[in-house]
Amino acid sequence: MTQDTARTSPRRDSSSITLQDIAAHSGVSRSTVSLVLRESPLVAERTRLKVQRAIKELGYVYNRGAAALRGSRTSTLGVVVYDIANPFFGAMVAGIDAALNKEGYVSFLANSEDSPERQQRFLERMREHSVDGILLCPAEGTPPSLIDTLAEWQLPCVQVLRHIGAPPFDYASSDFVLGVHQAVDHLVALGHRRIAFLGGNAEHSATQERWQGYTEALAHHGLDYQRLVRGNVTRSAGLELIETLMRETPRPTAVICHNDLVAFGAMLGLKRLGLTPGQDCAVIGTDDVEEATLGDPALTSVATHPYAIGEEAARLALRRIADPDGAREQVVLAPRLQVRESCGSSSTEIPATSPATAGPSLSSA
Repeated sequence: MTQDTARTSPRRDSSSITLQDIAAHSGVSRSTVSLVLRESPLVAERTRLKVQRAIKELGYVYNRGAAALRGSRTSTLGVVVYDIANPFFGAMVAGIDAALNKEGYVSFLANSEDSPERQQRFLERMREHSVDGILLCPAEGTPPSLIDTLAEWQLPCVQVLRHIGAPPFDYASSDFVLGVHQAVDHLVALGHRRIAFLGGNAEHSATQERWQGYTEALAHHGLDYQRLVRGNVTRSAGLELIETLMRETPRPTAVICHNDLVAFGAMLGLKRLGLTPGQDCAVIGTDDVEEATLGDPALTSVATHPYAIGEEAARLALRRIADPDGAREQVVLAPRLQVRESCGSSSTEIPATSPATAGPSLSSA
């Protein structure tokens, strides 16, 4: 039924009116209609009034009891991350809980410790407890078939930070490629020509995207020096990696780190070698956790907005629960380089776009 037909046809029996009829009549998506019926705060007031007007004109009567019976929802969401000790995830989970609380939802948090086997056990337990959906930051080595398994379980899944499986899929993250471009651009502007990248393993998308940004940015600036140093993403790893790297000839004059924890370790390692971060070697981290401003020197870092990622991931999960068959979405936030003393520069802020790459994206597939 087209929108014009819906407005000119005689009123049908209310039991025969569908959500798609209302969507066509009001010019919105079926999922938006579902959110309005559930009184979700995710819908803008103007859109809500438009849908409510269409409901009234069509004579639709919402049977809340039947809807609840069909949905069998528990108002719970499973959240699986791989390193709960990382302050990034504390901020991200806070964002998740803030968005879920507005909808009357609560989350069940699990820490996979980057073990696919441990992750599988958590997912099976969450299924047994009938969670309405999953926010999953896949453990390293997770088989892509897991996403198909969750679909077979009829368990909506939003991937966060890392992604596996063939698109389209629901995903929320920061633009890691752009973030590294920003870091390289800034270092080049300061005169650096030997820039290394520390930490991470290429087994998952989050590292691959960082490394992609690094190699693309070096090529953009015509730099021949390229040093990708694989390793864990902890303080101790950062310390060990920088001590090894600084014994090389030629050694780098700047390093970009997979995350802030690696950067903190790298700065400590430089000090143990008798070098001064920001003077003898510039250091840039990723995530901009709260501790970044407290270091000596304060850490320059690519802010990836973990709280906002958590909010967006939770909202996306709620949209998917309301409309299981809707178009898959990818919400990718633009990072922002926060410049501090670890690069030898005064505190400032770099714009979210750079000559080497594009800005943020928000897309459906």
